[in-house]
Amino acid sequence: MFQSNPFSISPSNRKIDPTRRRVTQARRPDGSPADNDRVEIGPTQLAFDEWQALGQQAPDLEALRHYRLGRMRAEIQKHDLAGLLLFDPLNIRYATDCTNMQLWITHNACRACYIPADGPVILWDFHGCDHLSEHLPLVSEVRHGAAFFYFEAGDRMAEFADRFAREIDDLMRQHSGGNRRLAVDKMEIPGVYAFEKLRVEVLPGQGVTEHARAIKDSNELNAMRCAIRASEAAVAEMEAVLRPGMTENALWAILHHGNIIRGGEWIETRLLSSGPRTNPWYQECGPRVIQDGDLVAFDTDLIGPYGYCSDFSRTWLCGEGQANTTQKELYKIAYEHITANRELLKPGVSFQELTEKALRLPEPYREQRYGVCYHGVGLCDEYPSIRYPEDFDSSGYGGQLEAGMVICVEAYVGAVGGREGVKLEDQVAITETGYENLVRYPFDSRLLD
Repeated sequence: MFQSNPFSISPSNRKIDPTRRRVTQARRPDGSPADNDRVEIGPTQLAFDEWQALGQQAPDLEALRHYRLGRMRAEIQKHDLAGLLLFDPLNIRYATDCTNMQLWITHNACRACYIPADGPVILWDFHGCDHLSEHLPLVSEVRHGAAFFYFEAGDRMAEFADRFAREIDDLMRQHSGGNRRLAVDKMEIPGVYAFEKLRVEVLPGQGVTEHARAIKDSNELNAMRCAIRASEAAVAEMEAVLRPGMTENALWAILHHGNIIRGGEWIETRLLSSGPRTNPWYQECGPRVIQDGDLVAFDTDLIGPYGYCSDFSRTWLCGEGQANTTQKELYKIAYEHITANRELLKPGVSFQELTEKALRLPEPYREQRYGVCYHGVGLCDEYPSIRYPEDFDSSGYGGQLEAGMVICVEAYVGAVGGREGVKLEDQVAITETGYENLVRYPFDSRLLD
């Protein structure tokens, strides 16, 4: 058996001791311990109070964790894999519910997780962080030593990658017999070379993880609804303070604040713009001072409580005045676009059929169309991406909607050379018979008149 390396924690501590997980009688609505000093992050009391007032049920975290790991294992077995090796921190979160410096880890791949088709889940965490998963019963063992990117390893990248690959090889032999098929979601190049030397067949793992994550059960949908309810409260706080004379950055900071105080985690983008900066889209918020009568458009792209993405877009009119004719026309087109395209959503509909049947944008707005007509969402933007007709041949692919998927319906409407544009988006769960719009946040009535 392969011996532990200097980067592993000591053998006496490598196996997670269930007795080290704190047991408390007091529980929060999601089943987590009501311990003010607990290690794990999560929703604050403000969020729980708001959800209770709204009649929003919190998820059962224990059941959620078992469901998600089960989804991963089912895909592993479906593809006849010895196991699945994860470096993407969102995939690690999905499989284990363990979170650690998520944004930093995204560009510093020093965490990994190995899930065999049948056997213990092994987590490699950052040095000194083994305590972060002590409360998670599905993590069987914590190790160190998964980092072989240049910042960490320098000119020893190949050496560190070889050492890590031998650990995985050992686990494959222990738990998978002669199966040498290993799926990997993403990995530094030295890791590929290291596995090749061991005659491990490295296979693309992103399809495995994306299809596992695509289907949410009712409990997982409750976790997502909680994240959306929290983000809607933060968006309401942002709308309440919107005034001429404030900067885009000052307005966006309200959303960050509202997310964090409810136990949310981060925001993926800075997509808020005003006035002429709304056209073309994708101009992130900056120091521009918002003027009376400006359109203010934003996309939440927000990772809220439980790590779930709340991804909806709204456009507001700043000030107490009335919208002009052009602003109303842009808004009407965008609103009709997402409401009509939402009605096409149901199980069994193919991605190509959605592309072909979706309401087309009027010709003047097609050149600056959004990148997708629909896309999936879970812990972040996920499979599938469903294109506009103009993009299907170059970028589209096959598939069909299934009950349990969550799909965002997108629209950006802005003419080339126009002064402003409108961004709208809703987040929709596919049900057995159709869809449920998960977003309750209202549209701007002054722009709909």
